[in-house]
Amino acid sequence: MDLATETRKQTRIVPRDDERLKTGGFIRELIRNRILYLMFVPIAVYFIIFAYIPMAGIVMAFKDFNYRSGIFGSPWNGFDNFHYFFVSGKALLVTRNTVIYNVIFLTCYTAFSITAAIFIAEIQKKWFKKMAQSMMFLPYFISWVTVTAFVYNFLNYEYGIVNKILDAFHLSAIDIYSTTWYWYFILPFLYVWKWVGYGSVLYLAAIVGIDQEIYEAATIDGANRLQRITRITIPLLKPTMIILILLGLGRIMRGEFDMFYQLIGNNGTLMDTTDIIDTLVFRSLQGSLDFGMASSVGFYQSVLTLAIILFANYLVRRYDKEQALF
Repeated sequence: MDLATETRKQTRIVPRDDERLKTGGFIRELIRNRILYLMFVPIAVYFIIFAYIPMAGIVMAFKDFNYRSGIFGSPWNGFDNFHYFFVSGKALLVTRNTVIYNVIFLTCYTAFSITAAIFIAEIQKKWFKKMAQSMMFLPYFISWVTVTAFVYNFLNYEYGIVNKILDAFHLSAIDIYSTTWYWYFILPFLYVWKWVGYGSVLYLAAIVGIDQEIYEAATIDGANRLQRITRITIPLLKPTMIILILLGLGRIMRGEFDMFYQLIGNNGTLMDTTDIIDTLVFRSLQGSLDFGMASSVGFYQSVLTLAIILFANYLVRRYDKEQALF
């Protein structure tokens, strides 16, 4: 046997996974990883039923809906539903409020979640770390209805705790429910208070996954705790941060309806300051039962959200291709 033949036998090329799939290996792959695929089935069914099938109802945005004819039998009216939304004078206002509030929420949520995760990771006492984590995570399970009750009892003009304290020091009472600028601080504060525990768990999981030998090497080199945090922890959290921010941008046009509606309700004084797309649509639908207009606004939200995600992902790809979602 000559040397060339022996070399070809030893360097035989093994088909890649994608080549085996093309030659009928998909069934074998499905059987081999059947447990994983079975675990995925409930998620797939959920999204098919609640996300993909309802997409057919988007045609309501272009129809004059009536109950007798149903969704697909109602007559077409083109862009009349969109026209009503934009000529109402509220479209630009609620879009601006929705974007501004969600940008503030996402920024504060990310900053405080990372800070809380770093503080928890630096705690040495295990019992105190568990207690702090549990106390921070507790607000996540409290509904906005309950939060609203607490907030109202704190901020009410007549008998709220805040005004009682001010009265004890002979200071004038504050009518927070009639003063708009307070809510630019109250709403982000309540949002962070409720969600920071959940966000800190995500970032804490990323911190735990960092190789401890890196910290040990930095300590040997003389790095103090602050330097280890700024030079190791925060840079290595960047991939997790980018992914969570991109996912958060997917909700940039979807306001926290529960929070805004429960805290503000139909308070006309605060409407221009706190009204978002979701609350406007809910009130319009509640008053006129105009499903076509509600559907058109939902379509408008989805298109803007898609554009924002694509643009943000494009910027991430330009900066670091490996960190992009797609």
